Amino acid sequence: MKKVFNFISCILLVGILSVVPAASSKLSINDQHMYSTLVDYDPLVDINITIDILAIRALDKIDPLSHPDFFVKVFINDAEYTSPIWEDTSYLYNCFTVTADVPDDKKSVDVTIQLWDNDGDENTLCDISKYPNRNGSGLDVHLTYDISIGRWSGDNNNVDVTGYGRVCGSADGSIYKNENDCEMWFNIHQNDFDNDGLPYWIETNVYGTDPTSNDTGSDVDSDGVPIEWEHRYGFNPLVWDDHQNIDPDRDSINNIEEYLTYNFGSDPFRKDVFLEIDYMQESDGAVRYVSKDALEMVQNPFHNRNIIFHFDTGQLNGGEIVPYDSDSKFEEIREIWNNYFLHNNSNDWRRGVFHYVIFVHDQTPKGYGFSGDVSPYWGYIPGTNSIALANTLVEKKAKLPFKSTEYITASLIIHEMGHNFGIRFGEPFGCDNRLTGSPFKIGWYIWGNYKSIMNYRYTYSILDYSDGSHGKIDYDDWENIDLTYFEKPK
Repeated sequence: MKKVFNFISCILLVGILSVVPAASSKLSINDQHMYSTLVDYDPLVDINITIDILAIRALDKIDPLSHPDFFVKVFINDAEYTSPIWEDTSYLYNCFTVTADVPDDKKSVDVTIQLWDNDGDENTLCDISKYPNRNGSGLDVHLTYDISIGRWSGDNNNVDVTGYGRVCGSADGSIYKNENDCEMWFNIHQNDFDNDGLPYWIETNVYGTDPTSNDTGSDVDSDGVPIEWEHRYGFNPLVWDDHQNIDPDRDSINNIEEYLTYNFGSDPFRKDVFLEIDYMQESDGAVRYVSKDALEMVQNPFHNRNIIFHFDTGQLNGGEIVPYDSDSKFEEIREIWNNYFLHNNSNDWRRGVFHYVIFVHDQTPKGYGFSGDVSPYWGYIPGTNSIALANTLVEKKAKLPFKSTEYITASLIIHEMGHNFGIRFGEPFGCDNRLTGSPFKIGWYIWGNYKSIMNYRYTYSILDYSDGSHGKIDYDDWENIDLTYFEKPK
């Protein structure tokens, strides 16, 4: 039931603390909770919490005969909430929302989230936990939500390598084992009077802000990142941080850039990769868009390793249409890169965040990585941040047996992105080696253990880089991926 505003308790609560805790770059949860005598954590509202299940993606083959029939169970202080069954789908978005009333005088709320595959008589619990599976444990996620600060801890937290609000079954190292691994994206939040996402307790006892006034966008410490973002990830919004040069996850995206891409799902403590996609019209005006299925295929090998792959297909500047050209020369590709990616602004902040791909009608060679900052593209020099792919190549390779257009498109993107990460001919020699492309060539056998999409032998049969575990003359692509390689050299 909605509370009546209680002036007396509000005055008493604000008077409990007259000194803000000593400033530090990170706020200690122990410091935040040093005042345990509060009776009501928010006298302005009747507190309830909401759990949004934002996305579900299968990373293993869950059902051998079809796509999984997912459903979710959420437990809030032991009360159970069950979603509808989503039939025959391996990925879904904006799935399910639960809101529950919670005690206003108890700081902690227990939350458990489970993902199930509906099998009729016997349902299967899928793995969304970062912990190893042992006798049925290590599958679901247990959290403690703190209504005083509006954050959760437990099997997921705001500095987790899987991402805050993202859990992943393959994080236990089971990438190459089928353990019904899936990933789930979620958010937990509570109502507050001014709708700024900052709970009453932390506004009045830590930040000294007005709990009746929306503080969204406020940057008290003038460090370029607003209060709500710093609060979410545990930075102190009262103390200036050099966010321009802070990159906790070492993905070459600093905290300012992480904030600018927050709506894409970027996270400062988990690696992110961004790719803008643009298209050239065909001669008849048609546009061959990359399908959702192809984008999902690109994401899988990265998400298995907690590197989250984001696409701009129209959310920011992506998805732009370039006029038809029968045969695009390299300097024409560079012009497209400048006009449609940077929009003729060499200082565009996206140059240090996004990779870029343009699908043209035809070109020579049919696919390559390049840097628009320099000419020529050969050598995949540091600063290589872009890809040019010919629709004629996609069309030709899609005629291979058992290979769909979606699969070929995903293969080409992942291969050329490898060059954006610094994997190139000579490092290792099995990469882009023309001697590996046919059983009639000696390189097919010499570098057969290099089971990577970067090896021409496997470009259209393995949607993954190698992890170096396949014997002699293999190469660990994943260990040697350089997420800074695409940055413009200084």
